[in-house]
Amino acid sequence: MTPDADLDAFARDAGLIRAGETPQWAALTGGVSSDIWRLDSGGRSYCLKRALARLKVKDDWTAPVERNLYEWRWFETVGGLFPSYAPRLVARDEARGVFAMDFLDPARHSLWKAELLAGRADVAFASEVGRALGRIHAATAGDAVLAANFQTDAFFFDLRLDAYLLAAGRRRPEVAERLAFLVERTAATRLALVHGDVSPKNIMIGPAGPVFLDAETAWWGDPAFDLAFCLNHLLLKQRVAPGATADLDASFDALASAYLAHVDWEPRAALEARAATLLPGLLLARVDGKSPVEYLPGEAERAPVRAVALGLLQKPVETLDGVRAAWARIAA
Repeated sequence: MTPDADLDAFARDAGLIRAGETPQWAALTGGVSSDIWRLDSGGRSYCLKRALARLKVKDDWTAPVERNLYEWRWFETVGGLFPSYAPRLVARDEARGVFAMDFLDPARHSLWKAELLAGRADVAFASEVGRALGRIHAATAGDAVLAANFQTDAFFFDLRLDAYLLAAGRRRPEVAERLAFLVERTAATRLALVHGDVSPKNIMIGPAGPVFLDAETAWWGDPAFDLAFCLNHLLLKQRVAPGATADLDASFDALASAYLAHVDWEPRAALEARAATLLPGLLLARVDGKSPVEYLPGEAERAPVRAVALGLLQKPVETLDGVRAAWARIAA
């Protein structure tokens, strides 16, 4: 399998394929928003990524391909602060809308999502993820230069706030007003550099800890969004790995605790309250939004998640312990 001529030309122009080398290409799967390839040439391995204008989901979902630039900037920023948290960047072509980074050797990097779906919930690693995310937000909070470099409100609204929360509200009108409030509050909170897709599918378990991938929804905004987005998945995975419920609960607590320990840019209780009240909206979004999780395919699997989400949207709680306790009562 080979990519189109444009990607091949980029690779040659960037020196990824040198004279006399015979490249090997392999299309990578797993995401819905980008064209991603592995390139092996001359004993070197790269990952090439190009944003798609139309995302690979059932609903009609389009997004500007310029978001590719902000993903590069997130990797560049975070890699500069904490090199082990981001892949090493190699080359970028703005005109072609593509960039290259080092390919992470699967012999030394495993995907956190695959581990969780297999029922292997490592509480210590969840704590590392929370610590890493907290360090990133703490290191970037209040930085005026970063605020100016990540003015991606329109991208974030389309890809996250509308596609997740407002789309769920269109399907569940009984909580549409509450979801609209959460969208308005999130959009108006501008404090730190947000990844926007902190999901186990975008976190590798590396030899030096977590490595964050897929930052194309990077935004200067509310760090509580990243925390809630990640914790959401530790609840959802319990529906497909019930034998790991205790470890997933412990992972939820460990990630939240490690993260909150680094919150120094605002009162911790304020951030936790935003995360706790946003989390049920994200739960509902993963069954009724534009991007439902693939591992809950039918109504029987989705109904318990919806019940928890609707209950918490209608009667919010302001602590993460409260969210987890409600999940345990209703989803059992």
